[in-house]
Amino acid sequence: MRTTVMTWNVNSVRARLDRLLALLQRHQPDVLCLQELKVADADFPFGPVGELGYRAVVYGQKTYNGVAILSKEEAREVEVGLDDGVEDPQARLISARFPGLRVVSVYVPNGATVGSEKWAYKLEWLARLRSWLDRRRVPGEPLAVCGDFNVAPEERDVHDPRAWEETVLFHPQARAALADVLAFGLVDTYRLHHPEGGRYSWWDYRMLAFPKDDGLRIDHVFATPPLAARCTGAEIDRAERKGKLPSDHAPVIATFDLP
Repeated sequence: MRTTVMTWNVNSVRARLDRLLALLQRHQPDVLCLQELKVADADFPFGPVGELGYRAVVYGQKTYNGVAILSKEEAREVEVGLDDGVEDPQARLISARFPGLRVVSVYVPNGATVGSEKWAYKLEWLARLRSWLDRRRVPGEPLAVCGDFNVAPEERDVHDPRAWEETVLFHPQARAALADVLAFGLVDTYRLHHPEGGRYSWWDYRMLAFPKDDGLRIDHVFATPPLAARCTGAEIDRAERKGKLPSDHAPVIATFDLP
């Protein structure tokens, strides 16, 4: 059974609703993970999404953050947050089970500037994500962990590594924190099919970054080995970054041949 899983930081579902609906119609993903909704649950566009045949489970937050999973099949065993006893009002993780796999949509903190409180929160949040995986999931299950990780894993994921290595998106500490998450037992599905560098999912709105292709690959579909073994393709929809009022992120798509 061919199953397509997509992730996209929509950067305000209200501002990008027309684009979201067009994306669903164009790609027809079985599952779409969204990040940075910037709306409370009640304000999510369930109606327009539903008219296209998609259901949605949402962990929203007014003005900031927020994650969702849209799907053709009903989401089951929905979980929200890291459930680790830490008081954290930021809506950054939602998980659900579907036929043949479990999907997690995550929005890792940006971190603002290295050395700031937000930077410390980013590193702590990634450590908490690893702990959540250890408590709640096992590497032997078919699991996709998708989202905006706000970290480019390697130099080939950055247009200008030297310019970015002391920033929150490519700092060695951030890369190490992400590597620890992946050490749970997660495979980069995009890299299975595209070992070459020079492919990015995010471009700053400023400094003509997109026309210059001055980007970073910070949006990912990671999969446990049993699911990664069934990954038949992966792409970045770079064209979605073009046109009127785009998100600064491009969607990432992975396709699986499930039993």
